[in-house]
Amino acid sequence: MSKTAAKEEENVVPMAETRKATELPEPQGWRILLAIPEVQEKTEGGIIKADITKDQETTGTVLGVVLKMGPLCYTDDRYRPSPDEDPIPWCRNGDIVLLGAYKGVRFKIHARDFGIINEERSQPLVRNPRGYTAA
Repeated sequence: MSKTAAKEEENVVPMAETRKATELPEPQGWRILLAIPEVQEKTEGGIIKADITKDQETTGTVLGVVLKMGPLCYTDDRYRPSPDEDPIPWCRNGDIVLLGAYKGVRFKIHARDFGIINEERSQPLVRNPRGYTAA
């Protein structure tokens, strides 16, 4: 390999790492951007899961971590306890929320799973996400 090719190959990884942080879409309107948790590689009994099983669990997950909210999230009057009070958001950045299985737009960026849902699709906050699955 030439010195130029080796130098170019060296630069590929840092550029890819830089892109990871900037390639997330900006949620618009009443949309919420979620990070979908990674599924476990093995069952509790130690059996390695097949790729298709892991894909099905990821797609059907009922949990998401709120990354970003669109500028109109929770600004509607229906989120106001009374006309003179500020709206109360159902969730905030960093919260783990329940969502319907197979709901919203699901996509991958650099092998990580993300989703975009409407504000009213986020359900109660989850304090301890262990053991949650679609029923």
